[in-house]
This record gives sequence, structure tokens and C-alpha cells, in this order.
Amino acid sequence: MDSLVTAAIASKDHELAFLHVNYGQRTQSRELKAFNDIADFYKVDQRLVVDISYLAKIGGSSLTDDKIEVSMADINSKEIPTSYVPFRNANILSIAVSWAEVIGAKKIFIGAVEEDSSGYPDCRQVFYDSFNKTIELGTRPGSGIKIETPIINMNKSEIIKKGAALNAPFRLSWSCYKNEDKACGECDSCALRLKGFQQAGLVDPIDYIYRPLYNK
Repeated sequence: MDSLVTAAIASKDHELAFLHVNYGQRTQSRELKAFNDIADFYKVDQRLVVDISYLAKIGGSSLTDDKIEVSMADINSKEIPTSYVPFRNANILSIAVSWAEVIGAKKIFIGAVEEDSSGYPDCRQVFYDSFNKTIELGTRPGSGIKIETPIINMNKSEIIKKGAALNAPFRLSWSCYKNEDKACGECDSCALRLKGFQQAGLVDPIDYIYRPLYNK
């Protein structure tokens, strides 16, 4: 959902190219479907799908290791949850930068959220500031590539309101960490999404097994 709204923002001023990464996550097939559905909606011709399933071999996350249970939502927790995939975003950004150099893209948009995320260390603005310096040092002189994080300081309800204002197709997005048919409604990602819709006064259009009230 965060990536969807970020794409909606980017579409206003830029020609889009979409990158999707399969990294051995539980909902890999469903996320790929969402990627293609959203790309079709925005009529994106340039699409790159990359497999980095070595992250599943490395393990350490409930998203990639079936032996680690996806924990129930605890949206008030300050601990890094089991769903954190170690250094995943750095792997994704490295691929994006390589592709950007080849196709001549100047901006890499990513739907990272710091304030209302699950506490992932690679969703902080300081991480992206540092990575932008790495891009400057590690690409061809004058490449001008820069990471953009347009929703990083928003909370989920603000992101949803922004997406609604831009007519982003929320029905095509997928957030659940556990399921590929109906969203569970109980993992961290579902909880943050549902709470955002509830606080925004809108109804999430995707199907859920459970729709707990998180807006308390």
C-alpha cells in the first residue's frame, strides 16, 4: 500500500518504471500479482522483476523462514518485530540504482515510512540520507540518481488520505504478511493498514478474514 501511494505521487511528475523484488517471502505470488495489477493501472511499460531468494536462505525473518512464526500485531511495541528482513532495503536499493544507471533514471521512489512503521531500521530517513551519499560515491560521475521518500514522515491515515486524493487503486494493493487469498487482519502489516483506514474514516476495499478495530 505504501508503495502504491508512492507510485501515485511519482506518477504526477515522472514517467514510471517499476521494480519488483521476490526475496522468498511468504506472500511472494500475491505481491507479484499486486505489482503487475498496479503497473497495468498506471500503464507502466518498463518493469523489472528480480529474484533475490538468497535472503530466504540467509533467513532471520518470519517473512522468509517458515520455522519463525509471523507474530500477532502489537502496534504499540518498540521492539523490532520478527518480520524484519535483515538489510532487505539495502539489497533492493542496490538493484534499483543499477537499473537506474542503465535506463537513465534520476530518481528512485520508495514507500518507506518512519513514524508509523513496524520499527524497521532500514525505514529511517537517516538510512536513506546515507544511501544517497553511497549512490553519489558509487555511480558514474554526473549520474544524478537520488532516492526519494515522499511518505516517510506520514502516518498510515495520512498516507491513505493522500492516496485517496490521488485516486490510488487501494483494491489492487496487498499488505498481509501471512496470506495470499484473504488478508489475515492480525499481523503487524494488516493492523497498521486497518488502523490507518479506520482513522481516515474510509473502508479498506480488500478482503480480510478478520477486521479488528484498531482505531482506539
